[in-house]
Amino acid sequence: MSPTKHPNGLYLLFFTEMWERFSYYGMRAIFTLFMIKALFFDKALASEIYGNYTGLVYLTPLVGGYVADRYWGNRKTILVGGVLMGMGHFCMFLSAANYSNIAFAQPMLFLGLGLLILGNGFFKPNISTMVGQLYQAGDKRIDAAFTIFYMGINLGAFLAPLVCGGFGDTGNPADFKWGFLAACIGMIISIFSFELLKNKLIITSTGEGIGLLPKKKVLAGNEAKEPKISLSQAVSWAMASIGLFIVFYSLMELDIIGSAIFSLTIIGPAAIIADKMLTSIEKQRIGVIYILAFFVIFFWAAFEQAGASLTFFAEEQTDRNLFGTEVPASFFQSINAVFIIILAPIFAFIWTFLGQRNLEPSSPTKQAFGLLFLSIGYLVIACGVKGVDPAIKVSFMWLTSLYLLHTIGELCLSPIGLAMVVKLAPEKFASLLMGVWFLSTAAANKFAGTLSSLYPDPAFPVPPKFIIFEINGLYEFFMIFVILSGLASLLLFILTKTLQKMMHGVQ
Repeated sequence: MSPTKHPNGLYLLFFTEMWERFSYYGMRAIFTLFMIKALFFDKALASEIYGNYTGLVYLTPLVGGYVADRYWGNRKTILVGGVLMGMGHFCMFLSAANYSNIAFAQPMLFLGLGLLILGNGFFKPNISTMVGQLYQAGDKRIDAAFTIFYMGINLGAFLAPLVCGGFGDTGNPADFKWGFLAACIGMIISIFSFELLKNKLIITSTGEGIGLLPKKKVLAGNEAKEPKISLSQAVSWAMASIGLFIVFYSLMELDIIGSAIFSLTIIGPAAIIADKMLTSIEKQRIGVIYILAFFVIFFWAAFEQAGASLTFFAEEQTDRNLFGTEVPASFFQSINAVFIIILAPIFAFIWTFLGQRNLEPSSPTKQAFGLLFLSIGYLVIACGVKGVDPAIKVSFMWLTSLYLLHTIGELCLSPIGLAMVVKLAPEKFASLLMGVWFLSTAAANKFAGTLSSLYPDPAFPVPPKFIIFEINGLYEFFMIFVILSGLASLLLFILTKTLQKMMHGVQ
């Protein structure tokens, strides 16, 4: 095989993930709009539900990674997850089809969300882990492979708002059901194609199947090194979890889901790195994953405003007239994906080109740049709304510019982050640590919902506050994200050299 050519299995995983992401982003494109326009939830409640859903979507990969590593293997876990998500999307369709009957629509909504949350937990970490398993350790094509894989994600994300939003976001609440049904069909295509071609394409260079057995069976002869948790350790970690939950829920006054997410975000990683069978170098490399995962929280908390506050902004404050036609607010969620599709091949080439010449920046440096571009994106739109009367709609170019800068930041941070976990994680913890990576995203998404609930609404006389800062308008709201992501970027740049030493030669 050519040193720059990728295995055919990468493109099956690309296609599978593309359609799964189509279903996710298609549903997300119309989710908050459905709650506001059909179920008549207010923005604060819609933001809270959005944050809880997207947070839990990224929390359950910790469970899915563990199940795959210990019991089912990647392939079976992906199948179960895909089936559950298909059922979840169908429940969303039933909810929207009966939106006028709130006694049926609301329980069906939450049942659908629950199935989507659980199914995504089984599916997400394992499909990402299999990308890394297609390559040998130290293969310089891995970063490029994850960038290509990420382009598949965003191809689905591009199509999803146009199709699901086109069918569902028509101004008629009765049409939301067709958007959710389109998302369901996308999930069916995803899992069917994977099951049909996995045995032929998801194989190693020697023809052996990937993801057939859990890690504990693959690592034959290393059974003595498998982590063992005693009853006393299990009780100790459980008590620590309960203690943290009480702190978050009672003292910090977070809701139940937020308290659970933030507690597990701390306890889960701590339990893994406390394993006595890990070597000092392995612990330092896992420590790098944890530190960068912390910074990722600030990135995704700002980035995931796309499905909540930025959708509100597109709906109410953006001039959406294009050639005499008003573009649906949900369509704006495709802009980021368009830029990804255009720029991802360029970034893949850049990483490969630099890698072949040993000039490629380290993963921490790439992620610091990602946070920097995110901060600049919010600074641009903050300048666009500064001093503008809330009754005046601004040009859609402000929102488009934000998405362009966020896309550049995303390509620096997200696909590289996935590749970094594969390269730094001990093999027996690969899926579990991928789950931990998504766990940080869970905390970020919950935080995103909390921040979105601060979106200024003229209907409420008392302006919201973030810590001690009063938010009197959109300028102050967007500056929250400028400051949070900008400070995170600066600190990560400072820590880069230390993190590189902790990686012990991994680039």
